[in-house]
Amino acid sequence: MRRVAIAGVGMTKFGEEWTRGFRDMLIEAGTRALADCNLHGEEIDAIYVGTMAPGSLVGQEHVGALVADSMGLTPVPATRVEAACASGGVALRTGYMAVASGMHDCVVVGGVEKMTDTPGNEVASALGGAGDQEWELFMGATFPAIYALMARRHMHEYGTTEEQLASVAVKNHSNASKNKHAHFQNEITIETVMGSKYIASPLKLFDCSPITDGAAAAVLMPLEKAKKYTEQPIEIVASAQASDAIALHSRESMSALKSTQVAARKAYEMAKLSPKDIDVVEVHDCFTIAEVMAIEDLGFFKKGEGAKASYEGRTALNSEISVNTSGGLKGCGHPVGATGVKQAVEIVWQLRGKADGRQVKDCEIGMTHNVGGSGATAVVHIMRKA
Repeated sequence: MRRVAIAGVGMTKFGEEWTRGFRDMLIEAGTRALADCNLHGEEIDAIYVGTMAPGSLVGQEHVGALVADSMGLTPVPATRVEAACASGGVALRTGYMAVASGMHDCVVVGGVEKMTDTPGNEVASALGGAGDQEWELFMGATFPAIYALMARRHMHEYGTTEEQLASVAVKNHSNASKNKHAHFQNEITIETVMGSKYIASPLKLFDCSPITDGAAAAVLMPLEKAKKYTEQPIEIVASAQASDAIALHSRESMSALKSTQVAARKAYEMAKLSPKDIDVVEVHDCFTIAEVMAIEDLGFFKKGEGAKASYEGRTALNSEISVNTSGGLKGCGHPVGATGVKQAVEIVWQLRGKADGRQVKDCEIGMTHNVGGSGATAVVHIMRKA
């Protein structure tokens, strides 16, 4: 396989974007990524865009064609990628494989979701389709309830507390407050989290990521070609994906994601690295318990110690391992199809030394971790300075 690098990145501000539509955000993110590496449209071989539920949320299907048309890039082949909340990460992996295989020399990967124009109950129903529709959603088990079950099991097995979970939200809001692209730019306290209303006990309002609009994009090329377009290409040294049962009741464990563990192991093997080599990681923290399980399943902390590590500040900026410097899904926001690509954008900025106000010191190697549903899909990428 050829060595693959990210040459350019771009994203919109995440948040409640009442004046911009689905297509507007795609155009903005894609244009910024192309401008970041001085790339012209005629040089693009293919486009892959991750989005989860545009048909349900905004009535738009055939998103690949929409992207090519809206950006004036026809007849470039453009393909939609869907893997629930991991759509962006899987789109990135698809683009990576296209370039690594030699099929294409220049690929644009995008991720987008427009969520806030849709009533909350309809959003919940659309997102619920990422689980087992027949045995979970139909029975009333939306994702806050499913992750609440995970949290309860983690508490039962390891003694995790609600205050420890709250510390995840506090840290991610702190990082988001330093990120101009973030949905939430306010710091909070553990008391703020603990005082918020329960959504699905033990998860409270501030344990949950928001409904968000946004888009992100990245330009992928063979490493040697990327060096001609940017002075700071970021090499993707590993890309791995794994699956698990779609329904929580069919899993081996309710307090761990096997898909994450398998994808992480494959990524470390591919990159010839270990968890101790990672300087910064963007993990899928759709709920605070999700970040706790992620940092355990990725190997940064032993099983059962993730919540304690967060509470002790060992995942804060420039600590033992810098986790979710963008603010994560919790602070930066979670436009589901865009999240996996946004994670890559943040890691590129960190490795380039351009994460203003939240820069990880002496940052050389970064990781992204994107999850679909409650863990049926997990995709992990490792990147480093070229």
